[in-house]
Amino acid sequence: QVQLVESGGGLVQAGGSLRLSCAASGRTFSRYTMSWFRQAPGKEREFLAGISGNGVGTSYADSVKGRFTISRDNAKNTVYLQMNSLKPEDTAGYYCAASGNYYRGSDPLRYDYWGQGTQVTVSS
Repeated sequence: QVQLVESGGGLVQAGGSLRLSCAASGRTFSRYTMSWFRQAPGKEREFLAGISGNGVGTSYADSVKGRFTISRDNAKNTVYLQMNSLKPEDTAGYYCAASGNYYRGSDPLRYDYWGQGTQVTVSS
């Protein structure tokens, strides 16, 4: 069982930056690939970025490539999402997810654990 807790969301002006964190419980964090998703009201959950267990492999959605960076610190059981050049359309709830099957793609159904989310609001 893995518990995920996101933090770092908030209100930021367009063009600003935020860094989200997702802290995981348990002693096997490095066995899980980790990803970030977001969901705005009335929209489907959207994949943003994924990272392999050892942190070497990453993948990004085209919508955030070049602006967002995913990273992890296995010693701290934490995955991060650095978000730069934020836009009002980035406003959403942001969620981290863990997969025990080496998956770091866009299908939410293939993830085993989810956090409760943290809200990001970007003002224009």
